[in-house]
Amino acid sequence: MLCSQVLTLLGFASYAVTLNTLQQEWNLSNFQSGFIASIFFFGYIGFVSCATVLTDRLDARKIYLIGVGIEFIGLIGLATLTTGFYSALFFMFLNGAGVAGAYMPGLKIITDRVKTGELTRYISFYTAFFGVGVGLSYLLSGIILASFNWHYVYGLIAIGPLLAWLIVYFLIEPLTEKKWHNSLNLHWADIFPIDRWKLVLKNKDASTYIWGYVVHSLELFASRSWLVAFFLICASSTDHPPLLSGTESASLINFFGVPASILGNEIAIRIGRKKWIYIAMVLSTIFGILLSLSIGQAWWLVMIFAILHSLFIMADSATLTAGLVTSTSDQLKGAAMGLHSMMGFGGGLLGPSIFGYILDISGGQQQPIAWVFAYTSIVIWGCVFVVYQLKRKTTN
Repeated sequence: MLCSQVLTLLGFASYAVTLNTLQQEWNLSNFQSGFIASIFFFGYIGFVSCATVLTDRLDARKIYLIGVGIEFIGLIGLATLTTGFYSALFFMFLNGAGVAGAYMPGLKIITDRVKTGELTRYISFYTAFFGVGVGLSYLLSGIILASFNWHYVYGLIAIGPLLAWLIVYFLIEPLTEKKWHNSLNLHWADIFPIDRWKLVLKNKDASTYIWGYVVHSLELFASRSWLVAFFLICASSTDHPPLLSGTESASLINFFGVPASILGNEIAIRIGRKKWIYIAMVLSTIFGILLSLSIGQAWWLVMIFAILHSLFIMADSATLTAGLVTSTSDQLKGAAMGLHSMMGFGGGLLGPSIFGYILDISGGQQQPIAWVFAYTSIVIWGCVFVVYQLKRKTTN
């Protein structure tokens, strides 16, 4: 499942890598460029609730196979049928919907089959490998773009979800218990189980992890969407050529997020999940602002701040998801994971557009101060969340 997750995520950063190329070819504003990135998350939100709720009634393996099939169609469409802003929105939406059918259902495949050991460690490795997939996505997309053109980026990357489909179909055994063979009679109340979501949100621990995931995702996905563009500006603002290209730098930084997520969960087990989440969010805010101020500085300093920012964005990722899973009853787990993922990626939807909009109104990509305002607009929410939670704790 770790291998298949990496393969499904190979297209995740392809748009971030091709953003500047497509922005010039299609004459897009920064807001339009950011909105294409955001529509991926809109597709994710549109499908994730249905996908995760179904995993409470059907073997998540079935949902997973449908999801990666949709993702494959979205990537092939981006490669062959996309001609501008609106067609890119459609196929990016499909790409996001496909990932929704793979990511949380993939985690449910694991949790339905793991019956021994510390479950949070399985969860932490699964969420951490998100960073492996994204890091390889930056790297491979950059290599393909340098050798061919942006059409080939999406076309060749589409092989990833196809291989993931084959791995899960042939190597993951279907569950045989009777409960996984229920008839598929869906109603709107099944796809959007408002009553069950209310029960989840009444659980104060669960609601804290969900809102924390919203803040985490807004910052994480905005940063990932604009990181290559940021590195290109940094490279053009210094007399010393960087050792790595923008895509290679972004790939390297995302790999640092893998041990950060795993070790972050281990630290959280020892000092407490919420305490670790608060520490990680405050440090992520600090290093995000320092990163935005590093344009024009030595490349090694830019990379240090970028790595530290990535480390502390990812340091609470597994902890937030593990906290949600362990604080929710088995009867509500699928609905809770769906709400968690939907609201979290709702933050992911807002982040890239907010970033691009602030860039536009602050002077555009060529103005260093615009990047400071843009980064501040997405990292500050972590501190807002921490202050709110601590204030709520003191009033209770």
